[in-house]
Amino acid sequence: MKSAVLPSVRIEPALRADLEAVLVEGETLSAFVESSVRRAVELRHAQRNFDARCGAALKDFLATGLSHGSDTVLAELRQRTEARRTQLQSR
Repeated sequence: MKSAVLPSVRIEPALRADLEAVLVEGETLSAFVESSVRRAVELRHAQRNFDARCGAALKDFLATGLSHGSDTVLAELRQRTEARRTQLQSR
């Protein structure tokens, strides 16, 4: 597959200077921009997935009237986290 080029973006000189100041050794401006765009795309995908799950949960709640209290949910999350932590520590 051929690579594509992102459009040029005009920015203020101060922002460009700030950007260049945070580049790590050997990192190019292009690499920084590509990395930033990738992270932004991943974040947008995660947000859309979250929104879809929220919508489905709300629809399910409206249809059934069943919900789970925050104490129950947090206890389950703590239990899962502790089980995973134990699993990782035993490696």
